[in-house]
This record gives sequence, structure tokens and C-alpha cells, in this order.
Amino acid sequence: MALDPKAAFNALPPPLVADLLDAFQQVVKNYAEHRWEPSELNGGKLCEAAYTILTGYFEGTYEQRAHKPKDMVSACRNLEKEQGPRSARIQIPRMIVALYEIRNNRGVGHAGGDVDPNHMDATAVVYMSKWVVAELVRLLHGLTTEEATDLVDALVEREVALVWRNGDKRRVLATGLTLRKGTLLLLSGVTEARESDLASWLEQKRAGDYRNKVLKPMHKDRLIEYDQEAGTVALIPPGVAAAETLIHELGGRSSGTE
Repeated sequence: MALDPKAAFNALPPPLVADLLDAFQQVVKNYAEHRWEPSELNGGKLCEAAYTILTGYFEGTYEQRAHKPKDMVSACRNLEKEQGPRSARIQIPRMIVALYEIRNNRGVGHAGGDVDPNHMDATAVVYMSKWVVAELVRLLHGLTTEEATDLVDALVEREVALVWRNGDKRRVLATGLTLRKGTLLLLSGVTEARESDLASWLEQKRAGDYRNKVLKPMHKDRLIEYDQEAGTVALIPPGVAAAETLIHELGGRSSGTE
């Protein structure tokens, strides 16, 4: 990748970058922990940071911190009158409006919403948030969509990688770990992984043994949610805590957040 992930938002004031990326990382983290309402609420904070970046993009100067317009919908519609790329004028603003609608009117931001915070809405928030951040990176640097998406994946990775990643492949870099610990690292920060991918990443040729000796016991111990029918695996809160403890013990930080 030509662009260093750390340089993705170099043109912006650091506090504004922090507002955007902190909100994004919280969206992903809370989603991974099945905390739907906080995940959706942070989607609203991300919208405010993204809107502030867009206004600065058109004005040629950026505010230091994210701000909330009085009427987000009207403010985003006003951006359509600007001169510039369609993504900045129409596509990102309309995605912001959709995200903000979930935050305000789906039982998250205010009492009286007609839908309680739930997995479906939180999933929409995660992937729309990732799209918005990637599109902002693409807009600021003239990258392809694929390059911007890969860079956003790298942006939320930690400074010291414990998991190597190349495309769809991953490897645990720390040596001498049990399969359980390796599984915790691979799942750390991601929303979900396929059982077959985990077995491949851990170089387990006997998928049945990995399933019976690692995944099923971890599910029983309430570290993961293992859906055998769907073949998917995700950390649940005790597993998230165990992964964070392991990462701390190893003296690094997790990577591979999606």
C-alpha cells in the first residue's frame, strides 16, 4: 500500500481525526461485544466528525473538533449545492443522514423510538461507518475504493501487530501460544469469523479436532458464540476481556479490526 495508514488524515487537525477514529473504533468494539446501543450511539458521533470534515473540505480550512449542526439533515442537503466530487456533495452526506436516522429515531438517541437497539441496526451502523471513513480517505487521497478500504482496516489495527494480515489470510505472530489463545487473538476486534477460516489461519488440517477441542470448549466457557450450523464464531464479552488480558500480557496490541 503506497499510503502509510498513519498518514491517512494528515491534512486534518489531530483533534478532529481523533474524534472520527475514536468514534469508529468504539462502533466496532461495541459491536464485537454485542453492545448494540453504544455501537449505534457512536455511529452518531462519527456522523458529526464526518460532517465537520466535509465542511472543511469545501471551505478549505478545517475546524479543530467535530461539531453538530442544528439540523443534520438540512446541513447535509446543503452540501449538495457545493462544487466538487459527487462523493463529497451527495454520497457521503446521504450516508451520514442514514446513520443519523438510526441514531435518532430507532430507539437509540431518544426515548420513544419505534425499534429497540438491536443486532440488525448495529450491523448497518458498523458497515455504513466503515464505508464513510473509507470514502473520506479516498476523497482526501485520490485512492481507489479497494485501497481506501484496506487502509481503513489498517487504521484501526494496533501499533504493535500480534496478527499478520495479507488480504484474506491471517497468521498469529506470537509463538508458543495454545490454540485457544491464538483463536482469541484472531477474533480480537473483528465482528465475526468463519470456523473454516480460523482453522486455516491456525494451520489446523483436522478441522474436526479444532472444532471439538477448541471451539466447543470455548463456547461452553462463554468466551465465544459458536454457531455450528452457520459455521461462524464471534467473541462475547468474557472472551473480549480474555483477549485484552492476553494482548496486555504479550506486551502488544491487537490487530485486524474490521
